Amino acid sequence: MKRRLLILAGTGVAGAAWAQVPKIDELVKGLGKLQKTPSSAPDEQSSAAGIKEALAIGVDKAVASLSRKDGYFANAAVKILMPDRIRKVADVARKVGFQRQVDEFVLSMNRAAESAAPLASRHFADAIREMSLSDARAIVTGGETSATDYFSGKTRDKLYGAFKPVVARQVGEVGATRAYKNLMDRYEKVPLVGRQSVDLDDYVTNKSLDGLFHMVAQEEKAIRSNPAARTTELLKKVFGRS
Repeated sequence: MKRRLLILAGTGVAGAAWAQVPKIDELVKGLGKLQKTPSSAPDEQSSAAGIKEALAIGVDKAVASLSRKDGYFANAAVKILMPDRIRKVADVARKVGFQRQVDEFVLSMNRAAESAAPLASRHFADAIREMSLSDARAIVTGGETSATDYFSGKTRDKLYGAFKPVVARQVGEVGATRAYKNLMDRYEKVPLVGRQSVDLDDYVTNKSLDGLFHMVAQEEKAIRSNPAARTTELLKKVFGRS
């Protein structure tokens, strides 16, 4: 039986997309009601609610972390680096005095990712609401990132579609495309160097999503393994089991 588990509301963070981030205090109130269900299957109900709460909390923290300035750029675990295919372009550029352009290019890609990150909240919220009892049962007994893996399977394609237009726009606005073209133009003028090509929008979009799911996974691992990360009674009940 489907239940309303999540209310989307603004959190005051700059940007209209950020208004879709789940509001955790409202979510927790809704989840608390599930603990008062009939005694026919209390453990399953609690497990489902606990998984949904863990996902909501993990999503909230991950999106908040990545959406702020330097959320990607200053986090070594998710920082978007030069695409492998044109990394030698950057190496050549640095050697001939274009370190600043290389740095601008890398920063621009990360700024685009930070701009797109808030869009994840609506799709994550949908996946949480749609989770069945059987899904939750499999996740709560699964591996340390089984919830994140479920999330990725349910939302990755939708998130790609939502992120890419924002990335494409931001990549141009913050200078990544210009920096990329400048690097490629200079590199391809070097004798004996063949033409290189990278779909920059696709690359940044996929790297943005990789970083997003990495951060959600870290939050899930913490809830599963660290009692201090279980910040509500429901999380303690579900994940504190031996």
